[in-house]
Amino acid sequence: MLPLVILAGGLGTRLREETEYKPKPMVEIGSHPVIWHIMKHYSFYGFNEFIICTGYKKEIIQDYFINFKLRNSDFTIDLIKDQTQIIDNSETKENWKITIVDTGELSNTGERLLQIKKYIQTNNFMCTYGDGLSNVNITELVNFHNNNSKIATLTAVKPQGRFGVLEIEQESNLISSFIEKPAGDTWINGGFFVFKSSVFDYIKQNDILEQQPLETLSRSKQLVAYRHNGFWQPMDTYREYTLLNQLWDEGKAPWKVW
Repeated sequence: MLPLVILAGGLGTRLREETEYKPKPMVEIGSHPVIWHIMKHYSFYGFNEFIICTGYKKEIIQDYFINFKLRNSDFTIDLIKDQTQIIDNSETKENWKITIVDTGELSNTGERLLQIKKYIQTNNFMCTYGDGLSNVNITELVNFHNNNSKIATLTAVKPQGRFGVLEIEQESNLISSFIEKPAGDTWINGGFFVFKSSVFDYIKQNDILEQQPLETLSRSKQLVAYRHNGFWQPMDTYREYTLLNQLWDEGKAPWKVW
């Protein structure tokens, strides 16, 4: 199975309301951090090996996974014997292997990838951001990558527009419909990458993955797009954070495929 690299080291400055005291991947949707939602998504498709690139407030991510079983299980503490017994809960038991790497607080995304190169033992690996949720079919994405035989595949998505669209009746000027932030006509990089290990040959120290490496791969005709028409939503702003929590709380989270 392919490992998933999660870029989880950024400062998250546009979500300062939540990220002042924690890294953005640890901001909670429901009662779980967004990185948990991402891992559950990939795990649903059978991908259970994760390499997490940390940086800003890395100790919070480290602490979360070191104590993952305790956080997600009932347990009994015997203070006399100084023992803790975890009561196995099959509903929260995850078959995950997690490598956590400190890739630097101010590193760019390309540099973070270079630092985990030694942990990649497969010909291909996946990569995603630690703050974006989607219902993309990961199995289909990997198959698409393999069938195209290119070095890099990114998932292309259509973002929601900045403004709502009004339909106004010509004569009465009455508004007949209001579409809240419809999807645009252009495709953008939604993350959810699949790379051949040779992608490291295209990355230099201090590179921003989305700039020099991907642009060079594009010019070399080694970058293809997997078009995803389903749900995709980053968590860049407090408004988006509120939206994702609302979807989760109402039981309408499209990314919850598990």
